[in-house]
Amino acid sequence: MSEKPYMIVFGNEKGGSGKSTAALHTAVGLLLQGQSVGVIDLDVRQGTVTRYLENRRRFSATEEGRGLKLPRQPSVPPTGGEGEGEGEKERLAAAIAELSADCAYIIIDTPGTDNTLSRLGHSYADTLVTPMNDSFIDLDLLAKLDTVTHAIQGPSTYSEMVWEQRKQRALRDRGSIDWVVMRNRLSHLDARNKREIADVMEKLSRRIGFRLARGFGERVIFRELFLKGLTLLAPKKGGLTMSQIAARQEVRALIDTILQARRAPPKSNAA
Repeated sequence: MSEKPYMIVFGNEKGGSGKSTAALHTAVGLLLQGQSVGVIDLDVRQGTVTRYLENRRRFSATEEGRGLKLPRQPSVPPTGGEGEGEGEKERLAAAIAELSADCAYIIIDTPGTDNTLSRLGHSYADTLVTPMNDSFIDLDLLAKLDTVTHAIQGPSTYSEMVWEQRKQRALRDRGSIDWVVMRNRLSHLDARNKREIADVMEKLSRRIGFRLARGFGERVIFRELFLKGLTLLAPKKGGLTMSQIAARQEVRALIDTILQARRAPPKSNAA
């Protein structure tokens, strides 16, 4: 391929945010649009994306799963303990080069912890997607807040790490990182806490430099799909429930939000 693949990185230093589920649904959504997609799983300890794709590959070999689309997936094993070895940079670059030959999109799922592989993965992002559970506990990942007034006192450790990787990306190839924070596992109730978080997130988006995306509601169906490596985007025999139809729309809306930066003209890397 002559055109450089578009890099979509899913990152969050807190586990349980729905990062891998969002990454796989995005990958399959792009495949269903006729795009060529590669997936890199940098979370070598949990390996959720890898196991998801293994389940999908096994199910695709059955009569019921015939025709399932699969992304390409090279392996990026760590050279040291927990992704802290000296050879991670070369191994990740080799995996990206392998996929770049015939993939329009490369999706990277990073570990839910701060290590060399995670930082490297973030630095390659054209669009970085950070799923965040809709709570003040998770919001602490992005910013330090006044406990009473919720006034923003400054960026937190993860935001500072993202800013550093934005600088690394600019130094490496003069590229910029579009940052999308995804409010995930949203409650269906119009609670005061939900409105307060929305207000703080809007202020943070302007101060720290990210776009906001509505993520997925809290639904059991996402956990059930894992065992067969399925997503909500493929047709389902017997039809979908209203809740599943709504969830499918959430997935499509997220993909559309992610791709907005690719359709937009380039801009500076300043936050």
